[in-house]
Amino acid sequence: MHRYLVVANQTLGSDELETLVRERTGEGPAEFWLVVPATPVKDLASNAMPIPMPVMGGVSTLPAPPAEARRLAQINLDAAIKKLTAAGGTVSGAVADPDPLRAVAEAVSGREFDEIIVFTLPPRLSRWLHHDLPTRIQHEFHLPVTDVVVKDV
Repeated sequence: MHRYLVVANQTLGSDELETLVRERTGEGPAEFWLVVPATPVKDLASNAMPIPMPVMGGVSTLPAPPAEARRLAQINLDAAIKKLTAAGGTVSGAVADPDPLRAVAEAVSGREFDEIIVFTLPPRLSRWLHHDLPTRIQHEFHLPVTDVVVKDV
């Protein structure tokens, strides 16, 4: 049985993730653990450009509470588990620390994996690629790391 740790948030609904689960499951028994960092709402790609709000003084700069980030991550996780299970995968997961490196550390502390697969946004949008997350994960955890850049989110 191969065990894969998948690190994703905004890319959880991607066709690339579904394709990967189908391919890996087709190669033999496989389990997938999805770790979803609770990315702060202000850091989501959909919020990359401030949208004028009808508030006094212009654009609202108040950050959304951490609970909102966890709620959105949980919605993404629930939808992904349902979609990937329907695609034939054995899938579970958890919402984790907003820092993806700490989120991976939490996941590997109680489980064993054969590979870590990081799903990122395209380079122009991806904070994870900008911070070289796949390389940092490989150096920190000494497991094979595959980086999948999602084309459309």
